[in-house]
Amino acid sequence: MPGLDWLVARPIAHRALHGQGLVENTLGAAAAAVAANYAVEVDLQLSADGEAVVFHDDTLDRLAGATGPVAKKLLVELKQIPLKGSAERIPALPELLALVAGRVPLVLELKGNWDSDERLVARVAALLVNYSGPVAVMSFDPRLLVAVRRHAPGLPRGIVAERYYRDPDWGALSAWQRFYLGNLLHLLQTKPHFVAYWIQDLPALAPLLARHVLGMPLLTWTVRTEAEQKRARLWANQMIFEGFRP
Repeated sequence: MPGLDWLVARPIAHRALHGQGLVENTLGAAAAAVAANYAVEVDLQLSADGEAVVFHDDTLDRLAGATGPVAKKLLVELKQIPLKGSAERIPALPELLALVAGRVPLVLELKGNWDSDERLVARVAALLVNYSGPVAVMSFDPRLLVAVRRHAPGLPRGIVAERYYRDPDWGALSAWQRFYLGNLLHLLQTKPHFVAYWIQDLPALAPLLARHVLGMPLLTWTVRTEAEQKRARLWANQMIFEGFRP
C-alpha cells in the first residue's frame, strides 16, 4: 500500500506511553505519547455489549480493581472499575479517537479468540469511517485480517508474528500452526500492508522477505533495551517500544 511512510516515521509507544504512574492502554498514557510526539499502539477487544474497548488482557485481574473476563462486562460496568488504583478507567475506542484526533499515528491491535467472530472488526471499521488521522490495525490472527479486508479494504492492516511461538500462551497451537504463522504462509489470504515481528526473533527469513522483496514496512516489538534498539535499527523500519523514551 502506498503512502505508509507515516507508519514508520516515528517510534511507536507500546500500549501508549505508560510507566511512572501512567497505566498502560489508558487515555493518560495516550495523552503522554501525543505530547512526546510518539505514535500510539493500543489493544482492542469487545465489551459484552459490543463496544471496542482499549485493554490488553482477556481478564481484568492484573490491572483492574475487579476480576473476570473483559468480554463479560458491559461498557457501563467497565467504566466503574479503577485501573491499578488510579483515576483511570478502561477507555472505549471513540474516547481514544477523540483524544488523539489525528495528531499522531494510531496502531490498533485487534484481540480475538481465534474463531470466526468478526464483531470487533466490524465495530472498529465503523468507528474509523469518519476518523481523519493516520491509523492502522494489526492482529496475530490471520482470520481477523481477512475480516478487515472485507469490512474496510482501504484500512491499512498488518500481521503480528513471531518465529517459534514458544510462550505458554501459545500452547494450543500445533507445530504446523506455529510454522504457518511464523513463516507468514497466509500472505495470499491476508494480504497485509505491513508486518510487526518480535524483536527477539529478528533476523528471520519471512519478515525480511516481506520487507525487502514485497516492500512491506517491518515493525518490531517490544523494544526495551539498548541492545534491542540496535537490533531494531538493523533489521526493521521502526520499533514499538516501552520502558524508556527513544
